[in-house]
Amino acid sequence: MNFLKANWENLIMANYIVSPSVLLPFLPKGVEIDTYNGDAYVSLVGFMFKNTRLFKVPIPYFGSFEEINLRFYVIRKEGNEWKRGVVFVNETIPYQPVAWIANWLYKEHYISIPTKHKWTIKEKTKEIIYDWKMGNKWNSLQVNASTDKKPMAVGSIEEYIFEHYYGYTKIDNQSSQEYEVMHPRWETNQITDYHIDCEFGAMYGEGFRFLNKEQPANIIMSEGSEVAIKWERESF
Repeated sequence: MNFLKANWENLIMANYIVSPSVLLPFLPKGVEIDTYNGDAYVSLVGFMFKNTRLFKVPIPYFGSFEEINLRFYVIRKEGNEWKRGVVFVNETIPYQPVAWIANWLYKEHYISIPTKHKWTIKEKTKEIIYDWKMGNKWNSLQVNASTDKKPMAVGSIEEYIFEHYYGYTKIDNQSSQEYEVMHPRWETNQITDYHIDCEFGAMYGEGFRFLNKEQPANIIMSEGSEVAIKWERESF
């Protein structure tokens, strides 16, 4: 049964190489850090949540909003299968009721602060901007990109970042939960320029403050699609 369906649109992923030691405090029991060419990554992500439905019922007033999150990548072996998933350090949205429900139902790590976005889409180019306010500072994630789309190459960094279809939540030091996320294989847009202004320490804790002075190893974008999240959660 699907708990939630929504459109995730114009996703920006700014991907930073980090030491695995930075991620260990957030690592749920029973999963391992996933790497790409031997490197661990965190992604600063911005996108629009649109037309949100819970159990097929539209959410009045709160169905469309910006989300900014910081996530990293993990794997879990179950029998002979390796499952590739993500762990969220923090998820930021503008609506307190939505954040409260997500945290209460699923022990997620949502906060509610002011957010806004600006999209300027033309025939061949688009400018996508997401802003969020922590304290007195507006943070920003912005790209200029082509509207042309291309498939992800097998084994590419784009595939590594996008092709994770499970979410993992650290309940406490002894227990974790798994849930399934479903969407088609996305195509990507070529980025021509970007700008990031994020106070990582204030947003995500002192362990991430060093990213204030780092440039992303890469930044990728997709138009996204409809996404479904399963109701069932496996505890382990």
